[in-house]
Amino acid sequence: MSDPQHGIRMIDVGGKPVTVRTARASARLTAGSETIRRIRGGELEKGDAVATARIAGIMAAKKTSEFVPLCHPLPLEAVEVAISFPDAVTVAIETRVRTTARTGVEMEALTAATAAALAIYDMCKSIDPDMAVERVQLEEKTGGIHGDYRRSAGP
Repeated sequence: MSDPQHGIRMIDVGGKPVTVRTARASARLTAGSETIRRIRGGELEKGDAVATARIAGIMAAKKTSEFVPLCHPLPLEAVEVAISFPDAVTVAIETRVRTTARTGVEMEALTAATAAALAIYDMCKSIDPDMAVERVQLEEKTGGIHGDYRRSAGP
């Protein structure tokens, strides 16, 4: 039953079919070239930022429903967090999440990408306050009644 005055409700997914659902999301962290060099080289005072970011992303995906209002808790079957360095000033983060459930895992993939970027930010904030977390976005999703989605190549 929805609240007619405010219209806030958790969507009833009970009638949806249980299917395999996947989502892939990405985020970028931009920083100075010296900061990126130190991240890549494992030369940060707090430790290995890449390993920490992977763990942060996985943990965040598993906890998404605890802090995203109205998000259903899901039994995640797989969470992957990949970190790469496409240029001298960028950390690229890509996450993949899979479940077999009645609702999709887009929020879990987006949360994982964001948390991974924030973990790196936290580990570097004392040496590079000009960092930025950018372009957190869904890249693709599969499964569900709305069908598959893939972000079109754009600017």
